[in-house]
Amino acid sequence: MANLKEVFLLFFRLGLTAFGGPAAHISMMEQEVVSKRKWMSREHFMDLVGMTNLIPGPNSTEMTMHCGYERAGVAGLFVAGIAFIVPAVTLTSLFAYFYVEYGEIPDVKAYLVGIKPAVVVIIGLALWKLGKTSLKTTWLWVVAIIAVLLCALGMSEIAVLFLVSIVSAIIFYSVEKKEQFFFIAPLFVVSGVSNVKIFFSFLKIGAILYGSGYALIAYLQSEFVETGLLSSQEVIDAVGVGQFTPGPVLSTAAFVGYLFGGFGTSIIASLGIFLPSFIFVLVLNPIIPKLRKSQFFSIFLNSVNAVVVALIFWVLVEFIREVLIDWRAIVIALVCTLIMFLSKLKFPSYWLVILGSVLGKLLSIW
Repeated sequence: MANLKEVFLLFFRLGLTAFGGPAAHISMMEQEVVSKRKWMSREHFMDLVGMTNLIPGPNSTEMTMHCGYERAGVAGLFVAGIAFIVPAVTLTSLFAYFYVEYGEIPDVKAYLVGIKPAVVVIIGLALWKLGKTSLKTTWLWVVAIIAVLLCALGMSEIAVLFLVSIVSAIIFYSVEKKEQFFFIAPLFVVSGVSNVKIFFSFLKIGAILYGSGYALIAYLQSEFVETGLLSSQEVIDAVGVGQFTPGPVLSTAAFVGYLFGGFGTSIIASLGIFLPSFIFVLVLNPIIPKLRKSQFFSIFLNSVNAVVVALIFWVLVEFIREVLIDWRAIVIALVCTLIMFLSKLKFPSYWLVILGSVLGKLLSIW
């Protein structure tokens, strides 16, 4: 029970403070479960990160489930996932309430301006630590560099992950037989707005979704806009709220559910979109150590981890270009970096988020 309580408190707190998307969430988790609590080795943590990138669903939410499983078994998996999801779903539902009742969303821009530079620092520090663990050989450095170059050329992150990892493993293990697995899921169209159909619509999306919150727009467009149930603007607003609230962006489902039927439907939509992740992780986690014992899959996992480091680097580059564009953001990033190094990288990342938000609000007055 003590372990379950520890799991709940950690991931509930992260659910309240984990801004910035999957790369930032995973960076915070690494600090908490590897560097601070030592629930697992950094190598195993990277194996889990790599595997979550290979399956559908929200990567960082699935990582909370993996971490909970490692600490407290199957019960820990569910406690960690629920604790991480609930704050995001609750906040997103509240924003949906203001949206429906008053036609606008509360203005939190000044606070977000400060959070983003702090997130840049958090991702950068995690990249440094994970890179040291994952890029152990010249070959893996080459794999990571190729992945970055393909991202720079415009290839999607999911395509880069699968293409580079598989080709790398095959080349490095060229004399072994090659197996390929394909997951193809048909897309269906929702024809009504009953709670049952809302649940199954989001269940389907959660089972097949790869990519960022922007990829989620395409699924919502197909399910709800093209069928005349929502407008494009409502979908964009829903995804926007999911992006700037803490926790997983798939909390967007709560916003959409609220538009159809209030808080009850908000919960049903959230259950639908997150349920597949619980199932995937429950099945996958126990077999990862067995895969690591296989020579081919060990090479494959090393390649996946190298590509994941490259993708985190690319996310960091895009964040820097998007966020560090004025003196306020640069000052906040420098302050956060200085604090981390003065604390010898032990300053909790969630306090950096809070500090960044406060500085953002204060500097916005100038």
